[in-house]
Amino acid sequence: MAKLSNELQRYFFEEERPEKVTLADILLLAGERIFGFLLVILSLPSALPVPAPGYSTPFGVLIFLLAVQLIAGAKTPWLPPKMFNHPLQLSTVQGFLKAGLPWLRRIEAIARPRLSYICTTLPGRVTIGIAIALMAISMMIPIPGTNTLPAMGIFVTAFGLSEDDGAISLGGLVLCVMGAILTTSILFALMWGGSSLLDVIKTWLGR
Repeated sequence: MAKLSNELQRYFFEEERPEKVTLADILLLAGERIFGFLLVILSLPSALPVPAPGYSTPFGVLIFLLAVQLIAGAKTPWLPPKMFNHPLQLSTVQGFLKAGLPWLRRIEAIARPRLSYICTTLPGRVTIGIAIALMAISMMIPIPGTNTLPAMGIFVTAFGLSEDDGAISLGGLVLCVMGAILTTSILFALMWGGSSLLDVIKTWLGR
């Protein structure tokens, strides 16, 4: 199977495309790695250390829907046709890919099938689905700091899923845990007048 970065490079930069594309168009690249592919594509804009205004919440909704289907054991993903066929500016997608493809190639350089049961068995996919669902909820929160790290966790976990690389998916799950801690800390700070969860833990440990 061709590397995802090569497929995206060819599709978006080497072939003639209309000014707008849809997820349905992009999905033609997925092949049998459809769940992981979609999750990688949808999490990429928010996972990059560049502003992605307007994308985290709607893409978070789509990622959550996919995660629920992953938990339920679905083999083929379903998304609302309106969202599936919503047009995206080609130039915007190309901008995200220019920033994201170098990172994707770095992960591809170390990816190979290993610990595949994490990505292929029902317990493994359910665990991945739950983690991604929680990170998708974090992406939907319109508060700075609750989007990037959770999206990175989804991106890495989903890439491992698409390549049957359980080791990479485990690394992504670690990022998901870190994202959950960060989001909880930010929400805790907002509710408790500036004291973050980490500050409370430090105080408790100091006692």
